[in-house]
Amino acid sequence: MEVIMEPPLRQLSKDSIKVWIWKEVIENIIGTAVLIVLFILDRMFSWPVWAGWILYGLVGLTVMGMIWAVFKVKLLQKHWRYGINEDFLYVKSGALKEEYKVIPMTKVQSVSTNEGPLLKKYKLSSVEVSTIGRMHVIPALPKAEAQKLRQQIALYSNVEEEDE
Repeated sequence: MEVIMEPPLRQLSKDSIKVWIWKEVIENIIGTAVLIVLFILDRMFSWPVWAGWILYGLVGLTVMGMIWAVFKVKLLQKHWRYGINEDFLYVKSGALKEEYKVIPMTKVQSVSTNEGPLLKKYKLSSVEVSTIGRMHVIPALPKAEAQKLRQQIALYSNVEEEDE
């Protein structure tokens, strides 16, 4: 039996970049606050010199991480794709290391939409598809599109929808 694989063509919302940048900003603010506290503790308790060098190294890594985050979120949005038909859900992700997933509808156990505060602010949702051993997430879709995709997957996989 030959299965014709369709390339996933649907993209994530352009607003996903904003959501992921805000997420990175929040994480970096928390990380920077922790580093500041560690520097204060270093001054107060006169830690060994090597501890200070480790802290400076962590500052360097944090700065590089902040710069990389800007490029990373754009690459994620540009390279994320998904597609669906009656038999399979296709997901392609990754820019530097591409990953293709073909999820048979017969293996789907549940499907749901999820939106946190940042996604809600931009009227986006993520679709979570659960199979026997794994959770597959399609992040940052427009809310209406995510609900439509959830309904399609539920229909194709014979999963009954639960009220949200």
